Amino acid sequence: MPAAALRHDVADTLVARCLEATSVAEGLLADATLRVRERVSADGKALAKLLDREQRAAHGLAWLATYVEALRQLAAYAERMQAEGLFGEIEDLIVRIGSAEYLAQILGGIPMSQNEIVRLSDLGLSASAVAARMTPSVEAFVQDGNTAARRARLVELIRELHDPLIGNCGLDDTLESIREEMRKFAASEVIPNAQGWHRTNSYIPIDIITHMAELGVFGLTIPEDFGGMALGKESMCVVSEELSRGYIGVGSLGTRSEIAAELILAGGTEEQKRKWLPKLASGELLPTAVFTEPNTGSDLASLKTRAVRDGDVYRVYGNKTWITHPVRADLMTLLVRTNPKEPGYRGLSMLLAEKPRGTDENPFPAKGMTGTEIEVLGYRGMKEYEIAFDGFEVKAENLLGGVEGLGFKQLMQTFESARIQTAARAIGVAQSAMEEALNYAGQRQQFGEPIINFPRVADKIALMAVEIMIARQLTYFAARQKDSGRRCDLEAGMAKLLAARIAWSSADNAVQIHGGNGFALEFPISRILCDARILNIFEGAAEIQAQVIARRLLDGSN
Repeated sequence: MPAAALRHDVADTLVARCLEATSVAEGLLADATLRVRERVSADGKALAKLLDREQRAAHGLAWLATYVEALRQLAAYAERMQAEGLFGEIEDLIVRIGSAEYLAQILGGIPMSQNEIVRLSDLGLSASAVAARMTPSVEAFVQDGNTAARRARLVELIRELHDPLIGNCGLDDTLESIREEMRKFAASEVIPNAQGWHRTNSYIPIDIITHMAELGVFGLTIPEDFGGMALGKESMCVVSEELSRGYIGVGSLGTRSEIAAELILAGGTEEQKRKWLPKLASGELLPTAVFTEPNTGSDLASLKTRAVRDGDVYRVYGNKTWITHPVRADLMTLLVRTNPKEPGYRGLSMLLAEKPRGTDENPFPAKGMTGTEIEVLGYRGMKEYEIAFDGFEVKAENLLGGVEGLGFKQLMQTFESARIQTAARAIGVAQSAMEEALNYAGQRQQFGEPIINFPRVADKIALMAVEIMIARQLTYFAARQKDSGRRCDLEAGMAKLLAARIAWSSADNAVQIHGGNGFALEFPISRILCDARILNIFEGAAEIQAQVIARRLLDGSN
């Protein structure tokens, strides 16, 4: 039989086994959802107090659902690659190892964090209930998938590649062209300088930002009528991933404009769209998101910064914290309380607050606005600040949408995209960590041979490659859902939750492969580790993300 035909036969069989394994996982998720729902519900509705009391089970359910979706997307990826004649040995190994490993973790325990392992028994499933869902062929699939021989073969193939991407990602030619362009930019202008920017806590130079603007980074998803490229969120994933692979700060600069543009597109008046979107798309204006307060975090309903209407301006009073890149920003999307009598979310509004660019010497040359830098371990290049407002003026015409009280609703409309692009940034960081590990392990000699020849080193790299592809497929799926106009908060949340964990585990394992050198500031992996750590915290901490996913699952509204 010809090799090509054999490859298709093998792929067909693998797809069938992946689908069967996914079906088993879906059955376990359905059973677990029923059991957890019984613990946290009254009259068929999840209650907040019960949900908080049963956080471990609820969050474990969110992780289980995330793993099930990951298995679905691996199977769908295999099916697409087979149909397109692109299913080679690397893709085969990634799908086999990934599917078997994730199903094995479902059966044995899913790591929610380094010391929190959730098991099906925690979700109310007995051993007999789990056994009833299993089939002999799925058991064999788990045992045969993630083997030492398969991991070793995957690393052997990886070492033969001359491309940092491991496996076909399943993108169309346009997106692959965009990836190649961003990769070249990162290779020539970002990667050689990233370590220096990090170690000196320097701003990413303006000429880098200018080049990003010329490449269209800031206008990717903005409609052509407003000066953008009118591409989908999948393009934003590719760009964020490649730029973050070079340096997370550069990848995150693009997402500043993405968040601001989405706010204005979804909630702005026609006049506001015409005024601001072309300037965002061209990079003429750099925005920053000013939402978080010292004692609120994810609890935006408790937000206290107030804006008082005074004729044709609002005067802003209060404090914000963890504000990224505010000094050089020209526009703040500023969440404030315009009606102190309205409790919770209802009194919140969004202002498009103009400000002059500052410098290190004079960071906030605006009346009624001061700030203090927050020194951070990683995620540098833009700088974080705590900001105090004392009568800072914003034109009343810059109230987003022209109506007070819509701020929280307007912000919620951006959460899906924000979490998708955060997942993409996490993939880029994980990819960077894997490449550093691979290069170092191939060069570092111990006991007369490269350390990559030792299974415990090679296994780490193999599983990094597999998990990065899993996160990539889950994130691209969420982006396609968003582009299709479907609700995708569940998928976006899952992508962010999983990709952030993978970024951290990849960076941590890459440091381990470097040994003592991984702890040295001169080696880029020390920076990548610091950068990876923030991804589990911002845009919804992992625990908050799991809570949101669990609530959707348990309310039965997915």
